[in-house]
Amino acid sequence: MTMKSLITLKKSLGQNFLINPRILDKIVKTAEISKEDIILEVGPGTGNLTEKLAETLRQRSGQGAGRIIAIEKDRRLIEPLKEKFKNTNVEIVEGDILKFKNQILNFKDNKYKIVGNIPYYITSRFLRTIFEKWPRPKLVVLTIQKEVAQRIVAKPPHMNLLAVSIQFFAEPKIISYISKENFRPIPKVDSAIIKLTPRSKFYILNSKSFFNVVRAGFSQKRKLLVSNLEKSGFNKNSLTANFKKLGINPESRAENLSIGEWIELSKILIIK
Repeated sequence: MTMKSLITLKKSLGQNFLINPRILDKIVKTAEISKEDIILEVGPGTGNLTEKLAETLRQRSGQGAGRIIAIEKDRRLIEPLKEKFKNTNVEIVEGDILKFKNQILNFKDNKYKIVGNIPYYITSRFLRTIFEKWPRPKLVVLTIQKEVAQRIVAKPPHMNLLAVSIQFFAEPKIISYISKENFRPIPKVDSAIIKLTPRSKFYILNSKSFFNVVRAGFSQKRKLLVSNLEKSGFNKNSLTANFKKLGINPESRAENLSIGEWIELSKILIIK
């Protein structure tokens, strides 16, 4: 079975393959590949990006320790991919990346990178899985829906729950936008390359408790943050005093707070 015979793609898997080699090169450059890198590639598809990652890794490492683990859910693509990358530093694994954890848990913090053109529909869940359940990656470079990337890098007064959730764990940066014409089949929306650099150390704060506060704050978008938090059980007078202490306007809504302000506010509320 050849790659060309697999062009009948599955809508259920969100398959849209990136075909522009210049954009593939930009993704590889953004990944900052070094000779010792272990690269986890999500959804290699027909192997266009995999090939460039492998070539760059070989140039960096020669016969060194660097390797690529490419996780593909579509069983039809597995054998052609294995054939394409036999006798290389690429390991092709069949599996659902959202359920792929045994091998991941053997990785060490800051010792692997994640690269991929992921299906749009798994973006939020996949990012939560990376940062909440897996060892901390050294770097994450993904091609995702343009609007989702813009939400992730948002700043006040346009913060949102997704932005706070990702920025708690990593510093996000949009590298470039990608027109939908660069994919086959052509999707309905444009994409973006986003680079997520995990923080060298997470905030000294229980993430579960932090997100309980954040979700409460965003529970009703049109209401003031004080009102949302009060409804969740926090004392209004105490909230007002803490807002003043932190220099936060008591008339603020959840989208007005920066990630730093969310951190400091949550520290106070969780301790109390």
